[in-house]
Amino acid sequence: MNILWDFDGTLFDTYPALVEGFVTLSQRDLERNEVLRWLKVDSKTAFKHFGIDEDRRAEYKQLDIKYSKESKPFEHLEEVLAAVENNIIVTHRDKESAYNLLEKYGLTKYFKEIVSVEEQGFKRKPHPSSYQFVLKKYDIDLVVGDRELDLLPARQLGIKTVAFQNRNIEADFHLDSYAEFIPVVFKNKSL
Repeated sequence: MNILWDFDGTLFDTYPALVEGFVTLSQRDLERNEVLRWLKVDSKTAFKHFGIDEDRRAEYKQLDIKYSKESKPFEHLEEVLAAVENNIIVTHRDKESAYNLLEKYGLTKYFKEIVSVEEQGFKRKPHPSSYQFVLKKYDIDLVVGDRELDLLPARQLGIKTVAFQNRNIEADFHLDSYAEFIPVVFKNKSL
């Protein structure tokens, strides 16, 4: 089985770092749960909602890298990664910070490739160009993400989807923990 993974909020619990970076960027005392709710839609929407200029995106990325150094992978993730033939990441995060977090927890060995959307010149998700790039190299069976924008390109391309810790988006499977992955997803005969 070949799986395409989102990174933030899917492989690593980076939302606390993303929220702190966003609050710092805003220079206001924003309610963190509201910031999280908007970031779970996507950062572009959060920027617009809170009136932050898109020109500050590079500054936000630097704050994210700074805060996310303490982010951890989700529990039971390594068991799933070890059971998969090819794991590929498609992320808005830069490759270096993704590799640093993976390396910190000994997870780099499980990944064939990391595609950094903007760094490699693709349009931001949900545009399917980065997924199409991956499909030219790998026969992807499943896409795992925590937001609609992660799963929308997969659905457009006819790939099965897993929504992680988000039951409010359309997906073939919904999981709250990676402990459920092997019994629920791998045991499903339709894959």
